[in-house]
Amino acid sequence: MTVHSRGVKPPLSPDTDALTKAPPVPRYLAPQAKAEWKRIMPQLIARRVITKADLSGVENYCICIGTVRQIEEDRAGGQIDVKLFGVMNRAAQTARQLAAEYGLTPTSRARIGAVQSADDDDDNPLAV
Repeated sequence: MTVHSRGVKPPLSPDTDALTKAPPVPRYLAPQAKAEWKRIMPQLIARRVITKADLSGVENYCICIGTVRQIEEDRAGGQIDVKLFGVMNRAAQTARQLAAEYGLTPTSRARIGAVQSADDDDDNPLAV
């Protein structure tokens, strides 16, 4: 019998080519996107899950978060334009998907430690 794994994301693990120092914030990012870059980059570096090849995806995540925040700031308690709501909704959805890819959500962070060694049964009181 084969195990169905379609749609199941593999666990995150430290990368051998992981960056050890945060690259500078791209100059072309909006202020809100720059703030997000500065907020998440230390976490990604510390977990060793980000490589040079991943930087464009992180930039896209920051751009999407920046877009959502900019629309919210511009709205400032007033009514939101229906078209802007569509843009904000798609940016938020894309940001959530990208966040999951880089271990920035609770569920994806849990996957980082999901794989344990086979001799770990001694610490598990439920192990048979």
